[in-house]
Amino acid sequence: MSTPKGPHGGLSDFNIHHGFIEALIRGMRCSFLKDADYHHITQCENLEDVKLNLSETDYADAVADMTVLTPSDLQAAAIKKLVTEFKYVRTQAVEPLATFLDFITYEYMIENIMLLLKGALSGRDINELLAQCHPLGMFKDSTMRSIPTFEPNAKGFADLYQTVLVDTPVGPYFAMFLQESSNAMGGEVRNVIEEVEIEIIKSSLIKYWIEDFTQYVEKLGGETAEIMGDLLKVRADTNAINITLNSFGTPLNEPAMRASDRKRLYPAVGHLYPSGTSMLTDVATEEELGRVLSLFPQYASIWGVHAAGSDKSIDDAFYERDVMSLELAFESQMHFGVFYAYVKLKEQEIRNLVWITECILQAQKDEINKFVPVFSFHAPWRASASKAR
Repeated sequence: MSTPKGPHGGLSDFNIHHGFIEALIRGMRCSFLKDADYHHITQCENLEDVKLNLSETDYADAVADMTVLTPSDLQAAAIKKLVTEFKYVRTQAVEPLATFLDFITYEYMIENIMLLLKGALSGRDINELLAQCHPLGMFKDSTMRSIPTFEPNAKGFADLYQTVLVDTPVGPYFAMFLQESSNAMGGEVRNVIEEVEIEIIKSSLIKYWIEDFTQYVEKLGGETAEIMGDLLKVRADTNAINITLNSFGTPLNEPAMRASDRKRLYPAVGHLYPSGTSMLTDVATEEELGRVLSLFPQYASIWGVHAAGSDKSIDDAFYERDVMSLELAFESQMHFGVFYAYVKLKEQEIRNLVWITECILQAQKDEINKFVPVFSFHAPWRASASKAR
């Protein structure tokens, strides 16, 4: 990994190295669906009408060859389009932007590896699993196919790391997890993985990725450190809150596990860190979680959505907050955060399309507007800002 040699995000040399590719990604902002597009799509009575409406958008080529549009096919085509755009941007990038873009893909690598390991434990077909892997997190085919072939026991997982994962970009995160777990359990490294659920392993690896990514953007300095650093802090806080919430009713919520295993899953970055995450360690119920989050204004309102039992889920509230933060990244110039924001906003748009098409397919038109539009003039936070003026 190359080390950045100074702050990136200023008038002196940013445009010399990254001006073209930043202008390109900002130009790609116009590819997002507009409010009118969403209006037309949500009024469709069947998926053929949806395809017809999408043919007037940036997704025209993606749906052109589909004889019959289905939510899963639309999702796959939209992801393929995003991956093609991302790979083109990556080929145009020079350091340190190239490494920054690689960091974005590490999250998908972790998710793919965990998907393959979990599928192997349940005996699922390798071709079925590979079809579900995210294209941005793919290794070469031989590597992907070798991951689920190891025996689902301690020795098999140790061999998997030593012979396959050690040579991948996310290998250091696995090494950190194995070492930390073996120290905590007082056992050998090869006896760790079988004693821990796959989802806990995934949470640990995502934690290491967030912390590593944060360190990198802090070294970059400038606008990138400020804007991307804040996006990663928000991501870290979201993980900590979800880990706590999802632990209720599981062994992770037992007193001994709260202070050991669950605490280790909290990222050592974020607006909640260190005081908030320290308080989360002692949380045992939703009421206690609510009391902790009420001390942090940026999360009190999000928790209020969950506690009120409204139609909007806590995930929807997080998505709304994330979309606002990611959109604001486009309002500043000469920083790398806009590349991360583009990928994540496109993911939200794809979620929107899948939700809308599923509602149409299942004749659930009453639920169809429960999505979070991107760059919408009717977004709640924009409406609030307009009223304030």
